[in-house]
Amino acid sequence: MSAAVLFRHPSSVLHDTGSGHPERAARIVAIEETLTALGWLGYEVRESPAATDEQLGAVHPASHTDALRALCADGGGWIDGDTVTSPDSFDAALHAAGGACSMVDALLTGGASTGASVHRPPGHHAEAAQAMGFCLVNNVAIAARHAVRAHGVRVAIVDWDVHHGNGTNDIFRADPEVLFCSIHESPLYPGTGPVEDSGTGEAAGRTVNLPVPGGSGDETFCSLVEHVVAPLLAAFEPGLVLISAGYDAHADDPLAGCAVTDAGYARMARAVRAAATAAGAPVGLVLEGGYDLGALSRGLSATLAALSGEDGAAADPALAEHPLATAARERLATWWPALAGDAPA
Repeated sequence: MSAAVLFRHPSSVLHDTGSGHPERAARIVAIEETLTALGWLGYEVRESPAATDEQLGAVHPASHTDALRALCADGGGWIDGDTVTSPDSFDAALHAAGGACSMVDALLTGGASTGASVHRPPGHHAEAAQAMGFCLVNNVAIAARHAVRAHGVRVAIVDWDVHHGNGTNDIFRADPEVLFCSIHESPLYPGTGPVEDSGTGEAAGRTVNLPVPGGSGDETFCSLVEHVVAPLLAAFEPGLVLISAGYDAHADDPLAGCAVTDAGYARMARAVRAAATAAGAPVGLVLEGGYDLGALSRGLSATLAALSGEDGAAADPALAEHPLATAARERLATWWPALAGDAPA
């Protein structure tokens, strides 16, 4: 198996959100301390370049990135009640997006089988022309569009952050080259992602929203991945799978009410890896949220080990289909006939 690669950059800890902000530099410090103790799980660690104007411009208009650059050059400031910048924030955002794009290149032409882009600020709430929800630019969307334009592949994005990835959803709502699947707690910030939001035009059925109630844990999340997301990947046949990986659905996270465990994240990762492998697609992870430092570093480590096969886990036993998964398959069969009928084995 080809090497697994992980992209990171020291600018991630220089993005200063101030005292008491949940999206803080300590997140990266905790992750890197844990991964260092684990020998980086065998991943080759590379320093991320800054994203190019062309890569950014494929998702965000110049007016958006120019305004962010100017705000940070002027010392930073608040964009909304959740989202704040400092002098180094735009540079951190450039490397977060650039790391995600470089990971795509490593996966699609560099011989890597598994990749990770571990940076802050996160990205999936950032809309094309609006920073929000701790996010300045949409890292996973920039990476996906780079894969489509530079490498000519279709991309599937699996977003298991507890908050709906509204920015990614909206950026690709009408794009048939990208399948977007989101499992998120509802109701919860930002209040988007109903099941009815399913894509438009030629991309109808390629926006897949899977909202879950507070209290949902491994049984719900893993069933949705195994019984809905995995067969969708088989039907869509992507050339690349990206995980928008937040760890705020963890039982220990302070910002939401779900109950996923470290083992649940590992199981979801194995299911995505198996489906991607069957489709002949590599898998890359792009870090999103996660605000309990222990849950974040453990959950991410469990995911990375599962994606690279370093966890040594045997095949997971079959999981009973959750009613939410049954309902989702029935709903999605309009566009994806393979999801109709009995649950996949």
